[in-house]
Amino acid sequence: FLNNIEMIGGDDVIVEIDESKFGKRKYNRGHRVEGQWVLGIVERTEKRRIILIPVERRDSKTLTDIIRKYVHPLSIILTDKWKGYNELKKYFKDHKTVNHSKNFKDPETGVHTNTIEGNWSPLKKMLPNKWKNSKNIWLGLFIAMKKRNNDIIDFITQILH
Repeated sequence: FLNNIEMIGGDDVIVEIDESKFGKRKYNRGHRVEGQWVLGIVERTEKRRIILIPVERRDSKTLTDIIRKYVHPLSIILTDKWKGYNELKKYFKDHKTVNHSKNFKDPETGVHTNTIEGNWSPLKKMLPNKWKNSKNIWLGLFIAMKKRNNDIIDFITQILH
């Protein structure tokens, strides 16, 4: 499904970006999680178009290359302060950040990434515990559901036709 994704964003369109790890805590304790990193990109518009991409690394080159492929260059990018996003200002109209170690919404600028972060919990609940080879299918289904405004009947009808 990654080959059929259309670019999101546009002139002055706000696009939120975040990454999350899907998996289990090692030995069911502690904070260390083994699993798959997923980069999430959501357009802060009425449509709330979303892109979810499994990534092997969260370094600046990997993230920047993916974001440049799927986000219009005239977009305004909002992220947290993860170092992997440091190069984005070079390629987009603007790049604003929020420091999550201090707050979820910057009190001075109003910058937040709550829209994309609000998608992680529903997605993680939807996925089976072990999603090895099916991960792209599940991410594709989640995106399709979001395009149908989470209307399960409309979604199933579209699949059947």
